[in-house]
Amino acid sequence: MSFSLQLSHATPASIDSPLLVVVLPMDPVVDDTFRAIDVPLGGAMQRSIARRDFRGGRDEVMLFVGGDTGIQRVLLVGRGAAPLTRAVARRAAAIAARQACKLGTGAMHIVLPGANADAIEGLAIGAAAGSWSYPDLQTQPPEKDRRARVQSVTVLSSEGDAEQAAFAAGAAIAEGQAIAKRLGMMPGNVCTPDTFVDVGREIAARHGMTITVLGRTEMEQEHMGSFLCVAQGTPEEPRLVVLEYRGGAPEQQPVVLIGKGLCFDTGGISIKPAPEMEWMKFDMSGAGGVMGAMEAIGRLKLPVNVVGMIGATTNMPSGTAVKPGDVVRASNGKTIEIINTDAEGRLVLADLLVFAKRYNPAIAIDAATLTGAIVIGLGANAVGVFGADQAAVDEVLSAGSAAGEPGWPLPLWDEYKEQIKSDVADLKNTGGRAAGSITAALFLQEFVDGYPWVHLDVAGTAYSQVDLGWIPKGPTGTPVGTFVEIVRARARR
Repeated sequence: MSFSLQLSHATPASIDSPLLVVVLPMDPVVDDTFRAIDVPLGGAMQRSIARRDFRGGRDEVMLFVGGDTGIQRVLLVGRGAAPLTRAVARRAAAIAARQACKLGTGAMHIVLPGANADAIEGLAIGAAAGSWSYPDLQTQPPEKDRRARVQSVTVLSSEGDAEQAAFAAGAAIAEGQAIAKRLGMMPGNVCTPDTFVDVGREIAARHGMTITVLGRTEMEQEHMGSFLCVAQGTPEEPRLVVLEYRGGAPEQQPVVLIGKGLCFDTGGISIKPAPEMEWMKFDMSGAGGVMGAMEAIGRLKLPVNVVGMIGATTNMPSGTAVKPGDVVRASNGKTIEIINTDAEGRLVLADLLVFAKRYNPAIAIDAATLTGAIVIGLGANAVGVFGADQAAVDEVLSAGSAAGEPGWPLPLWDEYKEQIKSDVADLKNTGGRAAGSITAALFLQEFVDGYPWVHLDVAGTAYSQVDLGWIPKGPTGTPVGTFVEIVRARARR
C-alpha cells in the first residue's frame, strides 16, 4: 500500500478532507483562520479553548466531528510551550497521524499556523512517521472490521521557495526513514545480508549510484579477518555493500557513512540470555540508517560526494563459530584477542573503517547499536558521540541537534586504553563492563587512519522497546536524520 505526501497552499477552511489537523501552541490565540474553520462546527472549538478544555499542551489532542462534506473532522494537537523547531513540529504531526490511524480516516490535512520552513519539514517527517506501519506479515481482519491506514497526508502552508524546499527535504527524509524502519522491523529470517544487497541495488538504480558488493571470498582476499570471524559461525554469506553517490566535483573528498548490519545477534558462543533476544533483529539499525540516508540524499540531489558502506552478517553459535580466546587479524594487520563473541559489531566495523580509507574521506561517521552500556548511560534520549577530532564531533553534534536526534559527547582518553590491552595480541575486543561504550569506541579508533572520524552509538535510540507516544515501539528512524543533515550542512558551505 503506497503512502503519499503532498504540499498545498489552499486555505484550511476551503478544503474537503476527512480530517483536518490544526497544531497549536500552549494557550492558543484564536485568529481569523481558526474562526473560519470553526464556522461549520458552530464555534465548538472556540468554546473549548475559552473554557480551557484544550490548552495546547504537548501531545494534547481534542477531536471535533463535522458534517459529511467539507471538513468532516478537526483534530487539535498541542505542541506545548517549547520554541517551534523541526523536532517539535515532527512530534505533533506524528501524534496527529497516529490519531488518524486510530480513526481510520485514510487521509488527512495538517496545518501549523505561523510555520517556518523548519516546521514545514518537521510536519512532513512527523506525519510520515506517525502513519508508518509494517503489516506485511500479519493476517488482516475482515474488510468490515478494518480501519483504513493513512495513505495520504497533505501539508498546508503559505507559498514560497523556502517552504517548497523544506517540504521536499522532509518528504525525502521521511522516505529514507521508512526504508530504515522497514529493514529494522523485518525479522532475522526475512532481513538477511542479501536483503541489504537487494535494497542497495534498488537505491543505486533509482538515483544513478555505483554499487559494490563483496562476499566471503572477496573479503578473504582483502584479509578482513576481523569481520569474517563474526561470520564464520553462519552459513549465510556475509556482505559488504558500498553505495557511491557522486553529487559533487570529481576531486571532492566524500562524506563516508558506515553502518553495522548484524541482521541477528545471538551473541555467538558468548550467547545472550533468552528473554528479549528477539529484539536483536534491530542490531542492523546502523546499516539501515546508512541505506535510508543514501535514499534521502539521492532524492535531494545534494551537491556532495557521499559513500555509504555497510557490513552485514549474523552472529550465530555453531561448531565453526569464533571462540573466546581466539586471535584474529584485521585487514590493517592488527591482531585481536576475542574476549567476548557478543562484542561483534566492533569487529565488523574495524575492517569497514580500514576499507573506508581507500575513498579518502573528508569525514567518516559510523553508526552502530554497539553497546548496552550506552543505554545505561544515556537511556533512549541521546546518541553517544565519540571522536578525537573536535571539529568533526561538533559538526555531528550540530547535525544531530538540527535533525531531532540529539547526541552527547563522551571522552576517548588514553587512560581507558589500558582496558583493551591484550597479553597475546595487539588488543582485546572488549575491556569489561566499566566504561564499556568508551572502550568500544577506542577499539574502533585503532582502525582509523588519517581521516576525521566520529562514532555514533545508537543502541538506545535506533529502536524502542516501549511506545514513545509520538511513535510506537520499534524502529525510530535514527540515525537517518543525522546522516542527511551532515551532508546538507556541507552542501550549504
